[in-house]
Amino acid sequence: MDYSRKISERLWNLPDKGELESRREETFIDDIIQKSHIEKELLSNLDGVKTVFDGGAGCGRFSILLARHGCEVTHFDISQPMIDKAKELAEKEGVLDKITFVKGALEDLSDFTDKSFDMVISFDAPISYTYPNQEKVIGELARICRKQIIISVSSRLGYLPYLSNPLQKNQFILDENCGDPFVEWCIANRENAVKSFGFNKNNLAELWKKGLMGGEEEIAEYEKGGTPWCITYTFMPDELEAILMRFGVKNIRLAGPGAYARTIPNELLVKIMKNPNQRSEFLEFCYQYDSNPYVCGMGKDNLLAKGEM
Repeated sequence: MDYSRKISERLWNLPDKGELESRREETFIDDIIQKSHIEKELLSNLDGVKTVFDGGAGCGRFSILLARHGCEVTHFDISQPMIDKAKELAEKEGVLDKITFVKGALEDLSDFTDKSFDMVISFDAPISYTYPNQEKVIGELARICRKQIIISVSSRLGYLPYLSNPLQKNQFILDENCGDPFVEWCIANRENAVKSFGFNKNNLAELWKKGLMGGEEEIAEYEKGGTPWCITYTFMPDELEAILMRFGVKNIRLAGPGAYARTIPNELLVKIMKNPNQRSEFLEFCYQYDSNPYVCGMGKDNLLAKGEM
């Protein structure tokens, strides 16, 4: 087993991961925008879809949504705490009988036969955490897909601004008093992040060239018993499109959820989110803007791709 998989398994199986991840849309505005975009994409492409494979399904945000719309969903995830939380939420929604829960890693989909599912989805970049196997994983997701494939991966163009903006997550905090540990950390470390920041062109050039976030430091931390963030491969838009085409995916469309919102300061984003009418209209416009192929690479975190088999 390579380090990417071992690190991912340790991180996502932390006992509190299920609960924390299930609250992300109550905590961060960028998560609200991304999940809203994906929901709109899914619901507009359900014609003829009866079976769905959700790879890296987490706490069931989309497994449950699709089950509520009558789909038979295979919820596949590396994390038992996430699966447990997803089962709890699915039971509350009355769709537990529509979802099959499977614990496993995306690097091994050998239990699933070719064209097993009408739709295959994988969101919030679990594919990017499978480095150096990310292309193989995309091929396997395409292999088990009969009709439609919709995935999101980490965006290289979207991640490059992070290296010059240690406050990027602060922009999207919905409620500073929500009690979330990561929100509290972002706020507490804001001043120090600014003081310690220095622009480093070499780091940007390295990410631009190799597309890789993490590596030796994460491996060393893992070996010491720590739980580092996953080693992450970031994709360029033309690269992702070419990989999908190589595995037989046609009519590919790319989008960058969060591209519009990242231009707006926190004070205004919070104001929009707290006004129900403005929030609805804002999310509709974000979907329209972020779906334009000219901005697909500048999504907040993810590069979204939809195609047909």
